[in-house]
Amino acid sequence: MLPTVLENSQSIVRDGVEWRIAREPVGYPEAVAAMEARVADIQRGEADELVWLLEHPPLYTAGTSAEPGDLVDPRFPVFPTGRGGKYTYHGPGQRVGYLMLDLGKRGRDVRRFVHSLENWLISSLSRLGIEAWAAPERVGIWTDDGGQEAKIGAIGIRVKRWVTLHGFSMNISANLSDFGGIIPCGLPEFPVTSAERLNDAISLETFDAALAFTFAEFLASLSGGAKNDS
Repeated sequence: MLPTVLENSQSIVRDGVEWRIAREPVGYPEAVAAMEARVADIQRGEADELVWLLEHPPLYTAGTSAEPGDLVDPRFPVFPTGRGGKYTYHGPGQRVGYLMLDLGKRGRDVRRFVHSLENWLISSLSRLGIEAWAAPERVGIWTDDGGQEAKIGAIGIRVKRWVTLHGFSMNISANLSDFGGIIPCGLPEFPVTSAERLNDAISLETFDAALAFTFAEFLASLSGGAKNDS
């Protein structure tokens, strides 16, 4: 049986992977519980892989390398999380993508997975007229905002028995002032930006469509450097 938070979503299959888009914001603990249950089902061969697109109510999450000093003003609930990375913000107008993919049949290469995920997000933004890039030694997706490099998307993943959890967040029309309660990803020298700030014609729906258009290329890239180690 599907968890209620997954039932309350639109479902479609793309390239053999189920996609679900939540109809309303999903609480963080409920999302994590549903994600972990789905991953366990995938590991047992009882469920298909899943891309789950959603929004959260305003909150902060603390990754496994979060520094206490980076929590400047806990104006929203703070949730420890098993993903990699430091503090990040989630809230309305931000597209969160939770990826539950079986790397056991897609190359067993975690570094390639992260690199492919970066390229997928960059390619999707490019289709919407936003030039973006990955920066060496700075995880996430970056772009130019008025001549200054700014972070537009965050990436944080976990892998359990070769199945991925967590994924990415992309600032589409998020309230950027809400990031003020933290030092995002521990990088005080870089601002955050949003797709709407750079191109006000972009919405969650147009970004979702760009993700879907470039999804097959993303999947194909995962097994491009398949490894045979366990």
